[in-house]
Amino acid sequence: MSKIYHFVVLTVMSMFAMALTAGFTSPAHADVKDSDKAAFEAIVKDYIMAHPEVVRDALMDLAKREDLARQAVAMQILFDDAGDPSMGNPDGGLVIYEFSDYNCGYCKRVFEPIQQVLRDDGDIRLVVKEFPILSQSSLVAAQAGIAAEIQGKFTDFHINMMTYRGKVTTQSIMQAATEAGIDTDQLKIDMESRAVATIIARTRQAAEALKLTGTPALVIGDTVVRGAVDIDEFRRLIAAERAKQG
Repeated sequence: MSKIYHFVVLTVMSMFAMALTAGFTSPAHADVKDSDKAAFEAIVKDYIMAHPEVVRDALMDLAKREDLARQAVAMQILFDDAGDPSMGNPDGGLVIYEFSDYNCGYCKRVFEPIQQVLRDDGDIRLVVKEFPILSQSSLVAAQAGIAAEIQGKFTDFHINMMTYRGKVTTQSIMQAATEAGIDTDQLKIDMESRAVATIIARTRQAAEALKLTGTPALVIGDTVVRGAVDIDEFRRLIAAERAKQG
């Protein structure tokens, strides 16, 4: 609490100092004696006691600035999507990020609405942030998804995985890859590569920065959507973001 108090005191003192020294240009006016400083601090303390809302407003402003700074850093990490699997129009004017886990039932629930929007709107690029959080097989599937992107076969692999209703296992992952026409020998090599591990680690970092703890999660512009949404809400969010972009 003392750090917060000192922060507020310094903030208010700065405001008072600017007000009291306004109009003075001589350096002599900036030389404050210890006795004057003590009196000044007493004035500030009395002011804060009489106006406690100053503390509240200062802390709210500090929290807002810290949140904006955190979000800016999070977005920088998110936008670093080299190697991430993607679907839709590679040159789409609107980029949507989806944090997903192949063991997540809600991810499979939102899969069809997303696919419908991609079919209806040819100006969207969907970047799938492989975010394996539910089990070891989630990690294996995420590695396979990124490795499938290397072969240019991610879309078919992703559809196979999201429409599969059995338990996700190494066997079902490889079956989905085979049905997508993927070279599974090369896939296995790429799955264990440092490049794939780096992409997954980067996604975890982005999720942590965005304070995401579950899947699915969508990022549309600067709007973060946690959980599954229906197609009408999805379209509304897209329209709202395009309206902001002009």
